Amino acid sequence: MSIPGARRGLMLVLSSPSGAGKTTMSKRLLANDPQISLSVSATTRKARPGEIEGQDYHFVSNDQFDGLVATGQLLEWAHVFGNRYGTPRAPVETALTEGRDILFDIDWQGTQQLRQSQAGGDLVSIFLLPPSLEELEQRLKSRAADSDEVITQRMSRAADEISHWAEYDYILVNDDPGQCLHEIRSILTTERLRRERQRGLAGFVRDLLAGE
Repeated sequence: MSIPGARRGLMLVLSSPSGAGKTTMSKRLLANDPQISLSVSATTRKARPGEIEGQDYHFVSNDQFDGLVATGQLLEWAHVFGNRYGTPRAPVETALTEGRDILFDIDWQGTQQLRQSQAGGDLVSIFLLPPSLEELEQRLKSRAADSDEVITQRMSRAADEISHWAEYDYILVNDDPGQCLHEIRSILTTERLRRERQRGLAGFVRDLLAGE
């Protein structure tokens, strides 16, 4: 009797307001799960010290980005704080076909575009909420990475991002990082087992009923 073949990969989106924990959760998930890798976005912003082309981002000019958009080479793209970010289509489609999962650190706009794309059926989206806006602001200040003006901008943007919570498949409140990571892993495990992602399952059931 034949057994079900490898499953199809999935696209896991983690979104949250800046400071609510998506970067931390992403790093922990990637460090402990060899079946998933981070999508490498194309961006028009300049590389920061220590960032590596092709590993952290694909750094492109505005003209090059325009070309990617015009030729349909991006699954999604958005403006974020004066720069543009987008997801190259080809490597994601290759990974899904090979049964590998891809993690996306994108906002609600990008998530919406992914859902509307041809790859929408492969999408699993999770939105992380902070315990409170006061806690979120405190986290941003404790990072000491942004000016007061930038923090104010991030808090304003956070309210807009949170208003799109109902567009996601799963909503988690990140008040306990360990528990939040456990819940993300549980969602991922469940979604990997969905019937439609199991290649060869129909043939396996057919042979099972036929006694082969």
